[in-house]
Parts: sequence; structure tokens; C-alpha cells
Amino acid sequence: MLNLEVMRYGFGLDSTLGRLYIDGVPSRKFECFTLEDERRKEKVKGETCIPPGSYEIKLRHGSPKYGKFDDRWEWHHGMLWLQEVPDFEWVYIHPGNDDDDTDGCILVGQVPLTFPDGEFKIGKSRDAYADLYRKVMLAMDAEERVVIHVMEDIRDTSPR
Repeated sequence: MLNLEVMRYGFGLDSTLGRLYIDGVPSRKFECFTLEDERRKEKVKGETCIPPGSYEIKLRHGSPKYGKFDDRWEWHHGMLWLQEVPDFEWVYIHPGNDDDDTDGCILVGQVPLTFPDGEFKIGKSRDAYADLYRKVMLAMDAEERVVIHVMEDIRDTSPR
């Protein structure tokens, strides 16, 4: 089984920054940064990060919004789709740079950007996505189960 772990650690009014590790504890390795919508007590469609939890990842072929990646990149064979996220549907991992690029999905990037207003963006997103995607596909091609564990830094004391 391939384990991915998102540890959220930066919480803005519109964005949530995290780190994505691969292979799990204790041998986990840093892979990239993540960006999501803000966390809220009550879900607002397209404006809320997913709840902490563990979600299996499967491939989704023919996504109306993201099928373009299959056409753009010869190595792309479907979206990384998180399964059974409570009160959400069509949650993916994909490239993007700011909270406007996600509707509850997890964006990945190699460079975290923090702004004076406390908001976050990420850079070099396509590079991070290509690297992560290839690792996930190696596991899937070997018929391994892929699971992502989404957590929040327990030292965080900011309001939810």
C-alpha cells in the first residue's frame, strides 16, 4: 500500500497550506506542499477544505473539467480522485496555485508562498503534480492500494 500524508499547518481566511509526505510514518519522505480552501465549521460548496481523515485514491477517467490533462500530458491517465469524502464529491489532487484554482480539491506545488495578509499560494505546481502523479501511478500499476491521510498540525491553535 502507498500512503500519502497531508499535514496542514498554515490556516488563512481563504487558504490552507500543508506538506505532503509519501510512504507514511516513520519512514515518510517530504514530497511537496499542498494548498486547499479554508477550513470552516460548516461546509460551503467550493470554499471549504475537506475534513481530516483517510481516503482511498482511485483514477477517474473522463472528468469534464480535468480531462484536458489526459490530452495535454502523455503520462496522464485519469485524475487522482479521493473516495468517500463526507459531504463532498469529485475531490481530486491536481495542479493549481491559489484558492481560486480549487473547489475543495488538494493542489500540490514545490514552492510555498506566504503573504502579509496571512494567505497562501504555491508555485511550481505542474512539476510537483507530475512527480507525485508518477509515483502514485507506479503503485497503482503494481495494483497497490493508495490512501491519503489528511491531518492538521496538533500544535495549531488558530480558530476553526
